[in-house]
Amino acid sequence: MRPRGKHPSIRLRLTLVYTVVLVTTCAALLALNYALLYQSLYTDMSGQIRAKMEAAAGAEPRREPPLSPDIQKQQYIRMEQAVIPQLRANTLLSTARTSAIGLAITGMLGLGICWVVAGRMLRPLRTLTAAARRISQDRLHERVALTRPRDELKELADTFDEMVARLETSFNSQRRFVADASHELRTPLAIVRTGAEVLLAKRESDIAQWEAMGRRVLTATGRAERLVDGLLALARSDSGVIAHEAHDLAVATARALSEADEEATTGGLSMTTDLRSAPVVGDPVLLDRLVRNLVDNAIRHNRQGGWVDVTTGGGDGYARVSVRNSGEAIPPTEVDRLFEPFQRLSSGRAAGSRSTGLGLAIVRSIVRAHDGAVTAAPNAEGGLTVTVTLPTGVVLPPDTLAGPRLLM
Repeated sequence: MRPRGKHPSIRLRLTLVYTVVLVTTCAALLALNYALLYQSLYTDMSGQIRAKMEAAAGAEPRREPPLSPDIQKQQYIRMEQAVIPQLRANTLLSTARTSAIGLAITGMLGLGICWVVAGRMLRPLRTLTAAARRISQDRLHERVALTRPRDELKELADTFDEMVARLETSFNSQRRFVADASHELRTPLAIVRTGAEVLLAKRESDIAQWEAMGRRVLTATGRAERLVDGLLALARSDSGVIAHEAHDLAVATARALSEADEEATTGGLSMTTDLRSAPVVGDPVLLDRLVRNLVDNAIRHNRQGGWVDVTTGGGDGYARVSVRNSGEAIPPTEVDRLFEPFQRLSSGRAAGSRSTGLGLAIVRSIVRAHDGAVTAAPNAEGGLTVTVTLPTGVVLPPDTLAGPRLLM
């Protein structure tokens, strides 16, 4: 950080600028006044002095023979030439001296007044600076909370408070996400470690025990692998770096239903579909993951012998995917929480062994990356309806794909 002495403060610079403007304006006014006075002296002085001299000459008694007009005229000229320059010089000198003194007094007073005014104007900035110095990663609850009439400085302080509030939310979400991810990853690793320790502690182990141990390891590692894949998908969609290719959500949905058919059959679920063309422009990998997560969420968070209804379609520049399923009743106040990572309802809507707690969180992140919207509403008979709406977008030429993100 450079020493402050090398660079004058904003208050001092504003004071100097205001003072220079004030003194320059006053100097311009005085110069104009001086010019007008100068013009008046050099145009009107001769006539005024001549009139006074004639009046004085006519009032005096004439004891001598009257002079001829030519001689009188010559005398007047000589008197004017002797008196007028001195009067002009004295008047201009007095005016310049008075103007200089007034300008100096005005400059000093203006300097003090401008210093006070600049300080009062910059006081909110000092408050903002002090608040910014107090705020850190562990003190994001601090706010400027500037109380003053609505102006540019008030707007700046309010914008700063809003930025800190977003940072606080982001940091809290990041801390919660890291803690939840660590917990979720620790669980399968703990299962593997505990099983291995128990099996190795036995003096005699048969083939069946090792096979059971192997199956538990496969299950735990599969869960950890799915969790890591989910975290990678979430990180990729949050980064906003996506491809821009034409893709049909109806085709992606049909593929996701085909892959989940065995799991739906195991749960005794009846599947109904109405798949109509829903073309969009985006990242095909992320879009496939979006649809697959919706279908998996509807199947895994369901009841035995329930149902799943999936529809796709498009129109008015948007493509839509809607997935409805049966299941336990969901309180409306708990719906938004389902889109947070590792958030599950505390009621009977328990997740299966294949659930990672990231399904709807990934859906929301992918939808945001594609400038779309996702909504969820509980069904009256139980279960949930999730609807994703994405803009169809425009296919970009290949040479523009490396530029900024496509605005859809």
